[in-house]
Amino acid sequence: MFVIRLVYYYVIHLIKSTRLHGIHSPFVFDLYNRVIIHTGSFSIFPAIEKIRQSLYKNNKQVLITDFGAGSRTQNTRTKTISHIARTTANPPRRAQLLFRLVNFQQPVTILEIGTSLGLTTSYLAAAKKKAQVFTLEGCSPLAQQAELVFKKLQLKNVEVITGNFDETLPIVLAGLNTVDFVLFDGNHRYEPTLRYFEWCLTKSTENSVFVFDDIYWSKEMQQAWKQICKHPEVMISIDLFYLGFIFFRKNQPKQHFTIRV
Repeated sequence: MFVIRLVYYYVIHLIKSTRLHGIHSPFVFDLYNRVIIHTGSFSIFPAIEKIRQSLYKNNKQVLITDFGAGSRTQNTRTKTISHIARTTANPPRRAQLLFRLVNFQQPVTILEIGTSLGLTTSYLAAAKKKAQVFTLEGCSPLAQQAELVFKKLQLKNVEVITGNFDETLPIVLAGLNTVDFVLFDGNHRYEPTLRYFEWCLTKSTENSVFVFDDIYWSKEMQQAWKQICKHPEVMISIDLFYLGFIFFRKNQPKQHFTIRV
């Protein structure tokens, strides 16, 4: 049922979406060319993907602590690293798009809510090694696995914070003056997604970008995404189906884009 519903919404997305000729915002036009459809590779990509392949072969079992909406593929508390890598990690194409977005935005402070095995985190951290990356993970064994990934890639700008997001996110935000880039990928429910958005909004600037993963994952995520797009401080929203981008750029009309990738 989940797959059928996702296919249905993807077809609707394709009908509503546009490509280059339908984009009239200079900022979004530039973003489209330099981030969304860019196909170039960077030197760090093969190293991260080599680690991904090793995780695919890792049959070590870990006990999962999940404070979010759970899994669509395996609702058991014990899972293998291989299963997690194959079913929950952002695929290379999507993670590399986020790398390009960091490259494009040049954030100083990056916040990720939902570390998992650290593959997407690695792309974020590698895109700007002078940025501070704070990544939050609710499950201690996954956080430990992610730390091993960062060590192998020699990424020294990542700090992993383990615990319930309801408790750790306010603490992290309290220690930051501003947050330039946020990836929301840790709780796919309506109320927590909106709450975390509002919390992060207090530290956002006109140049911040918020990224929401799996905006069509469930009805709750769709509702949360629609509500966030309507927020008065949100000036540009971009629906890429699997990812949603939020920008707070002032002095321009509020616009929503549904873009086919």
